[in-house]
Amino acid sequence: MKGFNILYCLVAMIMFASCTTQKGRSEDSGYVLTFSDEFNGADGSRPDPTKWHSSQRQSATWSRWIKDTIAVAYIDKGNLVLKAIPNNDRTADKAAMLTGAIETRGLYSFMHGRVEVRAKTYAHIGNFPAIWMMPQSAKGGWPACGEIDIFETIDTQNTTYHTVHSHWTYNLGHHSDPRSSYSAQFPMDDYHIYGFEWEEGAMRWYVDGIQVGSYSRSKDPEDIAQGQWPFEKEFYLILNQSVGNGSWAAPADTMHTYRMDVDWVRVYQKK
Repeated sequence: MKGFNILYCLVAMIMFASCTTQKGRSEDSGYVLTFSDEFNGADGSRPDPTKWHSSQRQSATWSRWIKDTIAVAYIDKGNLVLKAIPNNDRTADKAAMLTGAIETRGLYSFMHGRVEVRAKTYAHIGNFPAIWMMPQSAKGGWPACGEIDIFETIDTQNTTYHTVHSHWTYNLGHHSDPRSSYSAQFPMDDYHIYGFEWEEGAMRWYVDGIQVGSYSRSKDPEDIAQGQWPFEKEFYLILNQSVGNGSWAAPADTMHTYRMDVDWVRVYQKK
């Protein structure tokens, strides 16, 4: 195990140098930078409103306690900080916690490209952060409209999860036809670069430049008719620090402050 850790560190350092060289990622591979946020605003300020706005509170686990407040989504020392904090005043808002979530819906969306996000999370029972995408047009509703999860982790696991959801995978249960969800082991007590490449008919997930999964469009027209590939349309980005309810991540520790730090977000597309 010690030898594995040393090898992992060497590989990660090499891939990290490759992934963080913006010129190499765009020019050498035929991609150009089309969206980015380095989160270099003033400490204590909100994320750039020309790129991000708060997600809305809804009934889903990830969104049930979202709050549009600077207390759970702000800039600090060149990072976006997203939190889930105890709600100590329930007179006006009865939510047990307040959680941070921002998105580019209506401000920036794209079809096909490479997404890279450098981020760090802090393990704790009930932890449930995510970096993911939803379609700008949700025609047909969820899950038929499609969902792309670039990165998730839960609780105290040193595990990253990478998934697509659709009518084909969720309602019809075709989780392995083709395989639609992957996990990989990485230490969660440090920053990682979560990457996602999306081409016509194919997707690939990466952590620190190491490919951890892929998903492809079926060649069977009947599969397509049943919603196997609802991904030829523009999607927008979502970053959020949520907490579990026991259905996957453990129930939230409502007295704990959860946190995810995002160093930068970059999207590249072919020239």
